[in-house]
Amino acid sequence: MTIADINSLEPAASRTIFLECCGSEAWASSMVAGRPFETLEQLRHYANDKWWNLSTEDWLEAFSKHPRIGENRQLSKWSTEEQRGMAGSEDQTIQKMAELNEDYFERFGWIYIVCATGKNGTEMLALLEQRIQNDASQELRNASQEQAKIMDLRIRKLLAE
Repeated sequence: MTIADINSLEPAASRTIFLECCGSEAWASSMVAGRPFETLEQLRHYANDKWWNLSTEDWLEAFSKHPRIGENRQLSKWSTEEQRGMAGSEDQTIQKMAELNEDYFERFGWIYIVCATGKNGTEMLALLEQRIQNDASQELRNASQEQAKIMDLRIRKLLAE
């Protein structure tokens, strides 16, 4: 897909494409409204700016569109690829990840979000063990930063396809 392709899509089709990059309806709507984009860099900058101007509820909506790390349920075409670092993890790592995923959700009210690309199961678990100690305000910021990384990677993947 090219920038020209994104610009020429019907609004509903472009909204669907953008929702694959980030599950926030408000973000996807703002991306549709922001077209046309001239360059990938312009699109990425606009996407990032719109992300950081969303409400907490919009961020939480985006988080909810992800499967938990290590969970078999895949919600997007990229989730399996992004989480492949969990494949081959020891049973103990997988079990501990599942337990801490649940603890994290109970503590914060949203799933543990991490940009999993390039990380193995041990690394993702270590980050979860660190982040679960944060207060809710700091952790919301951490999760939002991770979602922004995921969104940016998916935008670049979209334009590489």
